[in-house]
Amino acid sequence: MSRDDAGPVDVDEPLAVGVPPAPHDASGERVPTRDLSGLAPPPRPARRWTPKRVVATPAALEHPHGRRIAERVAALGIEVERLRGNRVTGLRGETARETYARAKSTLAIVVSPPSRRRLQPIAPSADWRVDLAEGCPAHCQYCYLAGSLTGPPVTRVYADLDDILDGLADYVGRGTVTSRRAARAGEGTTFEASCYTDPLALEHLTGSWQRAVRHFGGWDAPVQLRWTTKYDDVDGFVGLPHGGRTRVRFSVNCRPVTTRFEGGTSRVEDRVAALRRLALDGYPVGLTLAPIMPLPDWRRHYAELLDLVAAAVDGVPALDLTAELITHRFTPGSKEVLLGWYPRTRLAMDEASRTRRHGRFGAVKYVYPRETMAELRSWFDRELAARLPACRVLYWT
Repeated sequence: MSRDDAGPVDVDEPLAVGVPPAPHDASGERVPTRDLSGLAPPPRPARRWTPKRVVATPAALEHPHGRRIAERVAALGIEVERLRGNRVTGLRGETARETYARAKSTLAIVVSPPSRRRLQPIAPSADWRVDLAEGCPAHCQYCYLAGSLTGPPVTRVYADLDDILDGLADYVGRGTVTSRRAARAGEGTTFEASCYTDPLALEHLTGSWQRAVRHFGGWDAPVQLRWTTKYDDVDGFVGLPHGGRTRVRFSVNCRPVTTRFEGGTSRVEDRVAALRRLALDGYPVGLTLAPIMPLPDWRRHYAELLDLVAAAVDGVPALDLTAELITHRFTPGSKEVLLGWYPRTRLAMDEASRTRRHGRFGAVKYVYPRETMAELRSWFDRELAARLPACRVLYWT
Protein backbone atom coordinates (compact mmCIF):
# COMPACT_ATOMS: atom_id res chain seq x y z
CA MET A 1 0.00 0.00 0.00
CA SER A 2 1.45 3.40 -0.94
CA ARG A 3 1.55 6.38 1.38
CA ASP A 4 -1.20 8.10 -0.56
CA ASP A 5 -3.48 5.06 -0.34
CA ALA A 6 -3.50 4.98 3.45
CA GLY A 7 -6.52 6.09 5.42
CA PRO A 8 -6.88 8.98 7.87
CA VAL A 9 -3.96 9.66 10.16
CA ASP A 10 -4.44 8.83 13.83
CA VAL A 11 -2.66 11.70 15.58
CA ASP A 12 -2.54 9.80 18.86
CA GLU A 13 -0.31 7.12 17.31
CA PRO A 14 3.40 7.81 16.81
CA LEU A 15 4.75 8.06 13.29
CA ALA A 16 7.70 5.81 14.15
CA VAL A 17 5.73 2.62 14.78
CA GLY A 18 8.06 -0.31 15.34
CA VAL A 19 11.04 1.64 14.04
CA PRO A 20 14.12 1.91 16.26
CA PRO A 21 15.37 5.47 16.71
CA ALA A 22 17.81 6.64 14.07
CA PRO A 23 21.32 6.76 15.51
CA HIS A 24 22.76 10.10 16.20
CA ASP A 25 24.73 7.96 14.12
CA ALA A 26 32.59 15.97 6.40
CA SER A 27 44.84 19.78 5.86
CA GLY A 28 42.86 22.87 4.98
CA GLU A 29 44.54 26.27 4.78
CA ARG A 30 43.83 28.88 7.41
CA VAL A 31 41.12 31.30 6.39
CA PRO A 32 40.24 34.74 7.76
CA THR A 33 37.98 34.59 10.80
CA ARG A 34 34.93 36.69 11.48
CA ASP A 35 34.79 38.65 14.70
CA LEU A 36 31.43 37.89 16.31
CA SER A 37 32.51 38.80 19.85
CA GLY A 38 30.15 41.76 20.00
CA LEU A 39 27.23 40.06 18.36
CA ALA A 40 24.21 40.32 20.68
CA PRO A 41 21.38 40.53 19.94
CA PRO A 42 21.25 38.67 16.60
CA PRO A 43 21.56 40.85 13.49
CA ARG A 44 18.30 39.65 11.95
CA PRO A 45 14.88 38.64 13.27
CA ALA A 46 14.78 34.94 14.07
CA ARG A 47 13.14 32.69 11.51
CA ARG A 48 9.77 31.43 12.78
CA TRP A 49 7.49 28.82 11.29
CA THR A 50 3.83 29.71 10.76
CA PRO A 51 1.69 26.60 10.19
CA LYS A 52 -1.15 26.95 7.71
CA ARG A 53 -3.37 24.62 9.71
CA VAL A 54 -3.47 23.90 13.45
CA VAL A 55 -5.68 21.17 14.89
CA ALA A 56 -6.22 20.04 18.48
CA THR A 57 -7.73 16.81 19.77
CA PRO A 58 -10.27 16.81 22.59
CA ALA A 59 -7.87 14.85 24.81
CA ALA A 60 -5.14 17.44 24.27
CA LEU A 61 -7.34 20.30 25.37
CA GLU A 62 -8.05 18.52 28.65
CA HIS A 63 -4.44 19.19 29.64
CA PRO A 64 -3.38 22.62 30.92
CA HIS A 65 -0.39 22.69 28.61
CA GLY A 66 -2.54 21.75 25.63
CA ARG A 67 -4.74 24.74 26.37
CA ARG A 68 -1.66 26.93 26.76
CA ILE A 69 -0.42 25.89 23.33
CA ALA A 70 -3.82 26.62 21.79
CA GLU A 71 -3.83 30.05 23.42
CA ARG A 72 -0.31 30.84 22.18
CA VAL A 73 -1.25 29.84 18.65
CA ALA A 74 -4.45 31.86 18.73
CA ALA A 75 -2.55 34.89 20.04
CA LEU A 76 -0.43 34.71 16.88
CA GLY A 77 -3.57 35.06 14.81
CA ILE A 78 -3.72 31.40 13.76
CA GLU A 79 -7.06 29.62 14.02
CA VAL A 80 -7.08 26.42 16.06
CA GLU A 81 -9.39 23.79 14.63
CA ARG A 82 -10.92 21.70 17.44
CA LEU A 83 -11.37 18.15 16.29
CA ARG A 84 -14.29 15.94 17.31
CA GLY A 85 -12.02 12.92 17.74
CA ASN A 86 -8.39 11.91 17.69
CA ARG A 87 -8.03 11.62 13.95
CA VAL A 88 -7.04 14.31 11.48
CA THR A 89 -8.10 14.31 7.85
CA GLY A 90 -7.43 16.57 4.91
CA LEU A 91 -3.73 15.75 4.57
CA ARG A 92 -3.97 13.57 1.48
CA GLY A 93 -3.34 15.17 -1.86
CA GLU A 94 -3.51 13.77 -5.36
CA THR A 95 0.24 13.12 -5.32
CA ALA A 96 2.85 12.23 -2.73
CA ARG A 97 4.33 15.69 -3.19
CA GLU A 98 1.02 17.39 -2.45
CA THR A 99 0.48 15.17 0.60
CA TYR A 100 3.94 16.12 1.83
CA ALA A 101 3.23 19.84 1.41
CA ARG A 102 -0.07 19.66 3.29
CA ALA A 103 1.36 17.65 6.15
CA LYS A 104 4.45 19.82 6.46
CA SER A 105 2.28 22.90 6.97
CA THR A 106 0.07 21.29 9.66
CA LEU A 107 0.54 21.39 13.43
CA ALA A 108 -1.44 18.93 15.58
CA ILE A 109 -1.82 19.39 19.34
CA VAL A 110 -2.21 15.87 20.74
CA VAL A 111 -1.55 13.70 23.77
CA SER A 112 1.58 11.57 23.61
CA PRO A 113 0.87 7.84 23.17
CA PRO A 114 1.89 5.51 26.04
CA SER A 115 4.79 4.18 23.95
CA ARG A 116 6.36 7.63 23.95
CA ARG A 117 6.30 7.84 27.75
CA ARG A 118 8.29 4.61 28.05
CA LEU A 119 11.71 6.07 27.41
CA GLN A 120 14.19 4.37 25.10
CA PRO A 121 18.01 4.58 25.09
CA ILE A 122 19.45 6.94 22.51
CA ALA A 123 23.14 6.07 22.22
CA PRO A 124 25.55 7.61 21.51
CA SER A 125 23.89 10.96 22.27
CA ALA A 126 22.29 10.43 25.66
CA ASP A 127 20.93 7.96 28.19
CA TRP A 128 17.27 8.41 27.28
CA ARG A 129 15.12 9.86 24.53
CA VAL A 130 12.23 12.00 25.75
CA ASP A 131 9.77 13.29 23.16
CA LEU A 132 7.96 16.60 23.64
CA ALA A 133 6.96 16.70 19.97
CA GLU A 134 7.33 14.70 16.77
CA GLY A 135 7.92 16.06 13.31
CA CYS A 136 9.77 19.10 11.98
CA PRO A 137 8.73 21.99 9.69
CA ALA A 138 12.18 22.35 8.10
CA HIS A 139 12.90 21.04 4.61
CA CYS A 140 16.29 19.37 4.90
CA GLN A 141 16.84 17.20 1.84
CA TYR A 142 18.81 14.63 3.85
CA CYS A 143 16.17 14.52 6.64
CA TYR A 144 16.84 11.68 9.08
CA LEU A 145 13.15 11.54 9.98
CA ALA A 146 12.42 10.24 6.49
CA GLY A 147 13.91 6.93 7.53
CA SER A 148 12.55 6.90 11.07
CA LEU A 149 8.95 8.08 10.82
CA THR A 150 6.11 6.77 8.72
CA GLY A 151 3.07 8.45 7.23
CA PRO A 152 2.59 12.09 6.19
CA PRO A 153 5.10 14.33 8.03
CA VAL A 154 2.61 16.27 10.16
CA THR A 155 4.17 17.94 13.21
CA ARG A 156 2.62 16.86 16.52
CA VAL A 157 3.22 18.66 19.81
CA TYR A 158 2.38 16.95 23.08
CA ALA A 159 -0.13 18.49 25.44
CA ASP A 160 0.68 16.22 28.41
CA LEU A 161 4.06 17.90 28.98
CA ASP A 162 3.73 18.05 32.76
CA ASP A 163 3.10 14.31 32.96
CA ILE A 164 6.08 13.64 30.66
CA LEU A 165 8.43 15.72 32.80
CA ASP A 166 7.14 14.25 36.07
CA GLY A 167 7.87 10.74 34.78
CA LEU A 168 11.57 11.37 34.15
CA ALA A 169 12.61 10.86 37.76
CA ASP A 170 12.12 7.09 37.39
CA TYR A 171 15.01 6.98 34.89
CA VAL A 172 17.70 8.81 36.85
CA GLY A 173 20.86 6.72 37.23
CA ARG A 174 19.57 3.95 34.97
CA GLY A 175 21.17 4.91 31.66
CA THR A 176 24.32 3.51 30.06
CA VAL A 177 25.66 6.37 27.90
CA THR A 178 26.46 9.03 30.49
CA SER A 179 25.17 7.65 33.78
CA ARG A 180 27.70 4.83 33.92
CA ARG A 181 30.60 5.91 31.70
CA ALA A 182 33.52 7.67 33.30
CA ALA A 183 34.24 9.83 30.24
CA ARG A 184 30.82 11.50 30.43
CA ALA A 185 29.79 10.89 34.03
CA GLY A 186 29.92 14.62 34.71
CA GLU A 187 26.82 15.08 32.57
CA GLY A 188 24.72 12.94 34.90
CA THR A 189 21.68 11.15 33.53
CA THR A 190 21.00 12.73 30.15
CA PHE A 191 17.67 13.17 28.40
CA GLU A 192 17.65 13.90 24.65
CA ALA A 193 14.64 16.01 23.68
CA SER A 194 15.17 16.54 19.96
CA CYS A 195 15.39 13.10 18.41
CA TYR A 196 12.24 13.48 16.33
CA THR A 197 11.87 17.26 16.11
CA ASP A 198 13.58 20.66 16.23
CA PRO A 199 12.73 22.52 19.45
CA LEU A 200 13.42 26.07 18.28
CA ALA A 201 11.25 25.56 15.21
CA LEU A 202 8.28 25.02 17.53
CA GLU A 203 9.05 26.85 20.77
CA HIS A 204 7.27 30.09 19.84
CA LEU A 205 4.13 28.00 19.31
CA THR A 206 4.37 25.70 22.32
CA GLY A 207 6.60 27.01 25.12
CA SER A 208 7.40 23.35 25.84
CA TRP A 209 11.18 23.54 25.92
CA GLN A 210 11.27 26.64 28.09
CA ARG A 211 9.15 24.76 30.62
CA ALA A 212 11.50 21.78 30.33
CA VAL A 213 14.55 24.01 30.91
CA ARG A 214 12.93 25.43 34.05
CA HIS A 215 12.05 21.92 35.21
CA PHE A 216 15.64 20.72 34.90
CA GLY A 217 16.99 23.95 36.34
CA GLY A 218 15.03 23.39 39.52
CA TRP A 219 15.76 19.65 39.68
CA ASP A 220 18.36 19.04 42.38
CA ALA A 221 19.86 15.89 40.86
CA PRO A 222 22.71 14.88 38.52
CA VAL A 223 20.65 15.28 35.34
CA GLN A 224 20.92 17.12 32.04
CA LEU A 225 18.42 18.04 29.35
CA ARG A 226 19.83 18.02 25.81
CA TRP A 227 18.50 19.21 22.50
CA THR A 228 19.81 20.32 19.12
CA THR A 229 18.46 22.80 16.60
CA LYS A 230 18.97 24.41 13.19
CA TYR A 231 17.29 27.63 14.29
CA ASP A 232 18.38 30.71 16.23
CA ASP A 233 15.28 31.89 18.13
CA VAL A 234 16.81 31.84 21.63
CA ASP A 235 15.33 35.06 23.05
CA GLY A 236 12.99 33.15 25.37
CA PHE A 237 15.85 31.08 26.80
CA VAL A 238 18.22 33.87 27.76
CA GLY A 239 17.78 34.58 31.45
CA LEU A 240 15.90 31.38 32.29
CA PRO A 241 16.92 29.67 35.57
CA HIS A 242 18.57 26.77 33.72
CA GLY A 243 21.03 25.89 36.48
CA GLY A 244 23.51 24.64 33.91
CA ARG A 245 21.40 21.51 33.45
CA THR A 246 20.44 22.07 29.81
CA ARG A 247 22.93 21.67 26.98
CA VAL A 248 21.77 23.32 23.78
CA ARG A 249 23.56 22.13 20.64
CA PHE A 250 23.36 23.83 17.29
CA SER A 251 23.37 21.69 14.17
CA VAL A 252 25.85 23.34 11.83
CA ASN A 253 27.45 22.52 8.53
CA CYS A 254 29.60 24.10 5.84
CA ARG A 255 28.04 26.67 3.55
CA PRO A 256 27.49 24.38 0.51
CA VAL A 257 25.43 21.99 2.65
CA THR A 258 23.38 24.61 4.50
CA THR A 259 22.56 26.60 1.37
CA ARG A 260 21.74 23.62 -0.86
CA PHE A 261 20.08 21.11 1.42
CA GLU A 262 18.62 22.86 4.51
CA GLY A 263 15.48 24.67 3.39
CA GLY A 264 13.43 26.65 5.89
CA THR A 265 16.17 26.84 8.54
CA SER A 266 18.18 29.72 10.01
CA ARG A 267 21.45 30.79 8.42
CA VAL A 268 24.46 29.06 9.95
CA GLU A 269 25.86 32.48 10.93
CA ASP A 270 22.71 33.14 12.96
CA ARG A 271 22.84 29.72 14.62
CA VAL A 272 26.43 30.35 15.68
CA ALA A 273 25.49 33.79 17.01
CA ALA A 274 22.68 32.16 19.03
CA LEU A 275 25.18 29.64 20.43
CA ARG A 276 27.27 32.55 21.68
CA ARG A 277 24.28 34.19 23.35
CA LEU A 278 23.41 31.05 25.28
CA ALA A 279 27.04 30.37 26.20
CA LEU A 280 27.31 33.89 27.61
CA ASP A 281 24.18 33.13 29.63
CA GLY A 282 25.92 30.16 31.24
CA TYR A 283 24.40 27.34 29.25
CA PRO A 284 26.54 24.35 28.33
CA VAL A 285 26.47 24.45 24.53
CA GLY A 286 27.44 22.16 21.71
CA LEU A 287 27.93 21.63 18.00
CA THR A 288 26.16 18.90 16.09
CA LEU A 289 28.29 18.69 12.97
CA ALA A 290 25.91 16.80 10.73
CA PRO A 291 25.70 15.43 8.20
CA ILE A 292 29.38 15.73 7.33
CA MET A 293 29.88 15.35 3.57
CA PRO A 294 33.14 15.14 1.56
CA LEU A 295 32.01 17.68 -1.01
CA PRO A 296 34.47 19.23 -3.48
CA ASP A 297 36.97 21.38 -1.55
CA TRP A 298 35.42 20.18 1.72
CA ARG A 299 38.50 20.97 3.82
CA ARG A 300 38.31 24.66 2.99
CA HIS A 301 34.55 24.84 3.56
CA TYR A 302 34.67 23.08 6.92
CA ALA A 303 37.69 25.13 7.98
CA GLU A 304 35.63 28.27 7.38
CA LEU A 305 32.86 26.83 9.52
CA LEU A 306 35.19 25.96 12.42
CA ASP A 307 36.75 29.41 12.28
CA LEU A 308 33.29 30.98 12.35
CA VAL A 309 32.52 29.04 15.53
CA ALA A 310 35.91 29.87 17.03
CA ALA A 311 35.28 33.59 16.57
CA ALA A 312 31.83 33.26 18.10
CA VAL A 313 33.00 31.59 21.32
CA ASP A 314 36.08 33.77 21.71
CA GLY A 315 36.05 35.43 25.11
CA VAL A 316 33.14 33.42 26.55
CA PRO A 317 33.99 32.84 30.22
CA ALA A 318 33.90 29.26 31.53
CA LEU A 319 32.96 27.97 28.08
CA ASP A 320 31.50 24.44 28.13
CA LEU A 321 31.49 23.35 24.48
CA THR A 322 31.06 19.87 23.03
CA ALA A 323 30.92 18.47 19.51
CA GLU A 324 29.12 15.48 18.02
CA LEU A 325 30.29 14.48 14.55
CA ILE A 326 27.93 12.57 12.29
CA THR A 327 28.67 11.62 8.69
CA HIS A 328 25.96 11.37 6.07
CA ARG A 329 24.27 8.02 5.61
CA PHE A 330 20.99 6.81 4.18
CA THR A 331 18.84 3.69 4.03
CA PRO A 332 16.92 2.29 1.06
CA GLY A 333 13.69 3.42 2.72
CA SER A 334 14.87 6.93 3.48
CA LYS A 335 16.21 7.36 -0.04
CA GLU A 336 12.84 6.40 -1.52
CA VAL A 337 11.01 8.84 0.75
CA LEU A 338 13.46 11.69 0.18
CA LEU A 339 13.34 11.33 -3.59
CA GLY A 340 9.55 11.50 -3.36
CA TRP A 341 9.74 14.66 -1.28
CA TYR A 342 12.61 16.27 -3.20
CA PRO A 343 12.69 14.74 -6.70
CA ARG A 344 15.23 17.28 -7.98
CA THR A 345 17.64 17.00 -5.07
CA ARG A 346 21.37 17.04 -5.77
CA LEU A 347 22.08 15.07 -2.61
CA ALA A 348 24.49 12.23 -3.39
CA MET A 349 22.78 8.90 -2.63
CA ASP A 350 24.50 6.50 -5.01
CA GLU A 351 24.77 3.09 -3.36
CA ALA A 352 27.69 2.15 -5.62
CA SER A 353 29.86 4.83 -4.01
CA ARG A 354 29.02 3.76 -0.46
CA THR A 355 29.69 0.88 1.90
CA ARG A 356 26.70 -1.25 2.91
CA ARG A 357 26.32 -1.72 6.65
CA HIS A 358 23.80 -3.31 8.97
CA GLY A 359 22.60 -1.49 12.08
CA ARG A 360 21.92 -2.94 15.51
CA PHE A 361 18.43 -3.97 14.44
CA GLY A 362 19.48 -5.42 11.09
CA ALA A 363 18.51 -2.39 9.02
CA VAL A 364 20.63 -1.70 5.96
CA LYS A 365 22.35 1.65 5.70
CA TYR A 366 24.87 3.12 3.27
CA VAL A 367 27.87 4.98 4.70
CA TYR A 368 31.05 6.37 3.21
CA PRO A 369 33.85 3.90 2.44
CA ARG A 370 36.37 3.22 5.20
CA GLU A 371 39.11 5.27 3.53
CA THR A 372 36.85 8.31 3.23
CA MET A 373 35.66 7.96 6.83
CA ALA A 374 39.24 7.72 8.08
CA GLU A 375 40.26 10.81 6.11
CA LEU A 376 37.32 12.82 7.40
CA ARG A 377 37.82 11.78 10.99
CA SER A 378 41.55 12.46 10.94
CA TRP A 379 40.99 15.95 9.55
CA PHE A 380 38.28 16.86 12.04
CA ASP A 381 40.25 15.51 15.00
CA ARG A 382 43.21 17.63 14.03
CA GLU A 383 41.36 20.81 13.04
CA LEU A 384 38.96 20.84 15.99
CA ALA A 385 41.92 20.57 18.36
CA ALA A 386 43.69 23.42 16.56
CA ARG A 387 40.77 25.78 16.01
CA LEU A 388 38.58 24.96 19.03
CA PRO A 389 40.92 23.60 21.71
CA ALA A 390 38.28 24.00 24.43
CA CYS A 391 35.82 21.79 22.55
CA ARG A 392 35.25 18.26 23.82
CA VAL A 393 34.31 15.70 21.14
CA LEU A 394 31.66 13.30 22.44
CA TYR A 395 31.54 10.86 19.56
CA TRP A 396 32.10 10.28 15.85
CA THR A 397 29.84 8.17 13.69
